Amino acid sequence: MADFRSLRAEAVVLRHTDWGEADRLLTLYTREQGKVRAVAKGARKINSRKAGHLEPFTRVKLQLARGRDLLIVTQAESVDAYQPLREDLTRMSAAAYVVELLDRFVPDEEVSVPSLYRLLTETLARLAAESDPWLPVRYYEMRLLDFLGFRPQLFECANCGREILPEDQFFSYSAGGAICPRCGEGLRGLHKISIEALKYLRHFQRSTYREAQRAHPEADTRHEMETLMQGYFTHLLERELKTPGFIKSIQK
Repeated sequence: MADFRSLRAEAVVLRHTDWGEADRLLTLYTREQGKVRAVAKGARKINSRKAGHLEPFTRVKLQLARGRDLLIVTQAESVDAYQPLREDLTRMSAAAYVVELLDRFVPDEEVSVPSLYRLLTETLARLAAESDPWLPVRYYEMRLLDFLGFRPQLFECANCGREILPEDQFFSYSAGGAICPRCGEGLRGLHKISIEALKYLRHFQRSTYREAQRAHPEADTRHEMETLMQGYFTHLLERELKTPGFIKSIQK
């Protein structure tokens, strides 16, 4: 991070935890500095003016000062609270999954990626505007994989390089893509993927969001795609994500 005494930044609050007697420790993804941590002093006091602007999933303008160990929030002003996310448990849990993925993959103080910040804010806006979070989340997953350098190979076999034909295939988390039936006979650790699920994943990978909205997969295909993508993320992270389990619990 560049050396500065004070900085203005726009950020999304990913999460917060209690800090000391009255403060909050925030994890932020900023447009200017990437992911950072900052302390909001007195944010847990009843009369705090900052507290309402610093809730998770809030897009906020901040004035930050450099403290001895951590950044300090000196001013905070909401840009968009994405209020519908706070009024519906399904939307809120989807937003929690979106920010958990970003938080887990992006190290603190890594070089800022403005396009990743834009993807985050656009996804939160879509979740707030649309009644069904499935498409905004699936589209976010595919775009996030692109930004992180883990774009899955969906048009050629990730093992032999042959073109993937319109038939059921396999998917390899370790190879990072589709595996043709010929290669799938002799490889371990593969997951079956139907031609329908593969078709929609390809569509999301190469489409704008407007184009992706034309997709209307059946419920079984939606579930297959969701399971496959979450498994791929778990493999890449080498640990389980917290939010998918909660999402499943509220869907029962």
